[in-house]
Amino acid sequence: MTTQQIPGTGQEQRVVELAIQGMTCASCVSRVERKLGKLDGVEASVNLPLESAVVRVPASVSDQDLIDTVVATGYGAHVVHPDHPGDTHDHTPSLLGARLALAAVLSVPVLLISMVPGLQFPDWGWVVFALALPVVTWSAWPFHRAAAVNARHLSSTMDTLVSIGVTAAFLFSAWQLFSDPALTKHGGVEGMTMDAPSLYFEVAAVVVTFLLLGRFLEASAKRRAGNALKSLLSLGAKEARVLRTVDGRRTEVTIPADTLIPGDEFVVRPGEKIATDGIVTDGHSAVDTALLTGESIPVEVTPGDAVTGATINTSGRLVVRATRVGSDTVLSSMGRLVSQAQSGKARIARLADRISAVFVPVVLVLAVLTFVLWLVLTGDLDAAFTASVTVLVIACPCALGLATPTALLTGTGRGAQLGILIRGPQVLEDTRTVDTIVLDKTGTVTTGVMAVGDVVALAGTPGAPAFSAAEVLRLAGAVEAASEHPIARAIAQHAEGFGPLPEVRGFSSAPGGGVRGDVDGVTVTAGQAGWLEHHGIRPTDAGAAAFGAAQEAGTTAVWVALDDTVAGFITLSDTVKDGSATAVERLRRLGLRPVLLTGDNRAVALRVAESVGIDAADVRAGVTPAGKVEAIRDLQAAGATVAMAGDGVNDAAALAQADLGIAMGSGTDVAIEAADLTVMGNSLEQVAQAIELSRRTLGTIKGNLFWAFFYNAVGIPVAAFGLLNPMLAGAAMAASSVLVVANSLRLRGFGR
Repeated sequence: MTTQQIPGTGQEQRVVELAIQGMTCASCVSRVERKLGKLDGVEASVNLPLESAVVRVPASVSDQDLIDTVVATGYGAHVVHPDHPGDTHDHTPSLLGARLALAAVLSVPVLLISMVPGLQFPDWGWVVFALALPVVTWSAWPFHRAAAVNARHLSSTMDTLVSIGVTAAFLFSAWQLFSDPALTKHGGVEGMTMDAPSLYFEVAAVVVTFLLLGRFLEASAKRRAGNALKSLLSLGAKEARVLRTVDGRRTEVTIPADTLIPGDEFVVRPGEKIATDGIVTDGHSAVDTALLTGESIPVEVTPGDAVTGATINTSGRLVVRATRVGSDTVLSSMGRLVSQAQSGKARIARLADRISAVFVPVVLVLAVLTFVLWLVLTGDLDAAFTASVTVLVIACPCALGLATPTALLTGTGRGAQLGILIRGPQVLEDTRTVDTIVLDKTGTVTTGVMAVGDVVALAGTPGAPAFSAAEVLRLAGAVEAASEHPIARAIAQHAEGFGPLPEVRGFSSAPGGGVRGDVDGVTVTAGQAGWLEHHGIRPTDAGAAAFGAAQEAGTTAVWVALDDTVAGFITLSDTVKDGSATAVERLRRLGLRPVLLTGDNRAVALRVAESVGIDAADVRAGVTPAGKVEAIRDLQAAGATVAMAGDGVNDAAALAQADLGIAMGSGTDVAIEAADLTVMGNSLEQVAQAIELSRRTLGTIKGNLFWAFFYNAVGIPVAAFGLLNPMLAGAAMAASSVLVVANSLRLRGFGR
């Protein structure tokens, strides 16, 4: 069994996922967490809908220790492989369905015969007794078994309430029938006398049917809610065409994708899924990343570009060298993050846990008091019995236990479909309080890719030839094409758009300085002023003034000298991403104040801020990585609750310092690890969408908890005063659980 290694605070820890069988309500969750938490150094978070627990354990605690503890608590458990989180008990709906079918078929005649005098016949009580018996035994067995297991451990759950209520109704009726065999000797209207039999077989049967229906609908809904995660984990390719050397020739060999090892080179044809994370070594294509990032536009890839497993090659043939396989891939990491987020608890959910821990014993006491008080005050045994059974049935805290995890399950699952990873449920509450969002410029608001803005040709010195802007670009592009610097590549690619570039000879370069070479008999020097001065080249005062004006306008400018005479300069700028302006406006509508943070000069920062709608007063320019952390602290010191969105290694510290860190998935692993939220695409609009989804999920949790508390707060007094029939109580209890799950499932439509 494999577990994930993570650094602990004081010692090395592991993360183990357990599948737990037999949990039915919030009381079960609280009990399992409490028992596991008693193991030294163990921290457990149990999820009711997933029937799982994510447990952080020190090296001194074995997997078997965890399993034995859960079993001793009265539940079953086994370790789940980390590559398949959320893989629990899909057979539950079908098994419940069989019990529900039998209960429904037998309960209908029991209800009709018991409640409609015209359908009653002599000795009808014995018939309804026989029909109800399989319902309250086999169909209700899950309730009885769970109640018995908990009773052995001197504990109680909602199943205890159901089991006692149903058993009491059935045994009371059977005792009445057996003590007076002639009780239902007469049927129809003739049997409707003041001494009519007080039989509750229909209560026992119908309550079981309603509760099973509720659980069946819950199980089906929970399975649908978990489909987002399961579909995410099933996205990966099943096979890979690996290049192998056979008889001295490179040939393709088809192998299972999960047997790939780092360093393997595999072929991806158009229309095929990329088998695992890797680097393109040959070929040019566009890769559809929508399955992981939610972005519809394919991404162009060439040799040297990284690709992610489960994305789809849309056009050309690619050869990819595997870099990460198995549980190390982006897809598996997404699965683990989503599963762990679903298994966690928001702070607001702890209130429900604390209440449920003492809820069932209190209800049992209330049911007994209800029975005693009714009997003492009225002397009516039937009324006392009915009221106490109704209290037991309506008090079942199913909805309370489902309120938080079903919303988390659905919200985080929908987020995964949209390329949004929520690290944990506490993040949801953080998004509610955030009022300021700091945006790193490069890679977040802008593409991080330089593009040529303008080519300026300067008048030549007296006696020197004058060059056109087109010639300056062509010659500069030719010499820059020999360099790997991002600015050089941007100039070369722009020049190539106007035609083939001539060959360069005698090429030389200096890091951060510039390039130099001979092109068509002309010596071309391009770069910073210091690089030109190094070669004895100086611009005219008019040229220097124009160059300075371009820089002050927020662009990056590169000098170009031809035959050691300054001929012009080329301006470049980082391009703003499509949708950034829309995203900033969307963030404002969410009540967030956008702040732009960058290491670039202020002129560049102001140009970008203006283009996306950020106020000049909210621009922080020329900031170092350490300065980014200080900028976050300054905002926090001023009373702001700060979210930070970034994508680079230099953003990691600031992401960790922020109250809410948001990493762009196109960025580095370091940034993603430091963040609370990750958007797998590179669009700023996904950041706004992530905050919206988080807030919507938190709102759903709060709504679920409100109605669950409201239901129990109103239902128990109504039942205690005898104003509710046990059958209606069972229907209401089942309906409350289904309502909570249905409300959570509305999150599946988010973003559509």
